[in-house]
Amino acid sequence: MGQDILFEFIGTAILILFGAGVCANVSLKKTLGNSSGWVVIAFGWGFAVFVAAFISAPFSGAHLNPAVTIGLAIAGGFQGSIAGYIIAQILGAIVGACVAYLMYKPHFDAEENPDAKLGVFCTGPAIKNLFSNFFSEVVGTFALVFGILYAAGAEIAGPLPVAILIVAIGMSLGGTTGYAINPARDLGPRIAHAFLPIKGKRDSNWGYAWLPVVAPLVGGALAALLYIALKA
Repeated sequence: MGQDILFEFIGTAILILFGAGVCANVSLKKTLGNSSGWVVIAFGWGFAVFVAAFISAPFSGAHLNPAVTIGLAIAGGFQGSIAGYIIAQILGAIVGACVAYLMYKPHFDAEENPDAKLGVFCTGPAIKNLFSNFFSEVVGTFALVFGILYAAGAEIAGPLPVAILIVAIGMSLGGTTGYAINPARDLGPRIAHAFLPIKGKRDSNWGYAWLPVVAPLVGGALAALLYIALKA
């Protein structure tokens, strides 16, 4: 395993530790942050990206997201192992989710709502409508990857601009599906939810699981294609 792939794994694990952690803190019973709301979640995920990115960026570029990796590859900004990065991202997401579960295990045990437990790990729609849900994830991921490409092109890439972008997406676009905008962020923790011995858990909602994987990949690819067209 190369150093870049190793740090992509580490960075994604940190991302999910903090991201799933803020969801647990807000959603689970008897936490000190219980019911603190959507704003806390949006900023928590933005800070999670910031922390993960400043640790991993010098070594891997801190993609932390298969949609970003594929978008950068299409746009010509990444020449590394696409498969290696994506595998590292998914495995890192699984590990980060497991650590978050261990951190909050007493609160998982105290929580009676199985949907709240699942929501710590993965996303789901506020109103189930496959076209609308798919479109939401495409638009959110398009905004993410398009912003990253232009930040990189303007040489202002770094943890802070991307973290601000994540908060903006969450606050403005995240209320429909929970803004996965990252296949690894959703799939890895969903896998962890499936095998972890979580007291009173429900199924892992595999019928929906394809959407937060496929739609972000589409959104990232579209962002890269438009970026190429505008740069031509």
